[in-house]
Amino acid sequence: MNHAHNFLRWVVLILALLTIIKSYMGMSNKKAFTAADKKMPLFFMISMDIQLLLGLALYFTGAWGLKNIQNLGLREVAKDANSRFFAIEHTIGMVLAIVFAHVAYAFAKKQMDDTVKFKKIFIFSLLSFVVMLASIPWPFREAIARPLFPGM
Repeated sequence: MNHAHNFLRWVVLILALLTIIKSYMGMSNKKAFTAADKKMPLFFMISMDIQLLLGLALYFTGAWGLKNIQNLGLREVAKDANSRFFAIEHTIGMVLAIVFAHVAYAFAKKQMDDTVKFKKIFIFSLLSFVVMLASIPWPFREAIARPLFPGM
């Protein structure tokens, strides 16, 4: 399950980037919002939801989430950077990123001026992307580092 969660990270990041680029281009070029423009934020949101389900399964069954808090206590988990990141920071950051992705898609469904719609999708997709980047255990983050492609 961890490998699926790690692999899907790349799908989510790519869909986020495509959503950001597509909404920026629509906003900049003042183009009409079409049904096709609604699909990219939808695919981004769906990929985030699937990632959430995998993440929740890992959180409740894996060693780094709830079990770690139950075994050590929240105070001890909060003292250790690695434990704190996976039990608290990663979880909260990613849930926030998912909320932003859902807000972006909600604007894609709303009846409003097309330029404003593209702008709202752009802003909330970008917020989601930035929060995701900050919440991923990249290899350069010493205390919490994980490989880019684990298991390969």
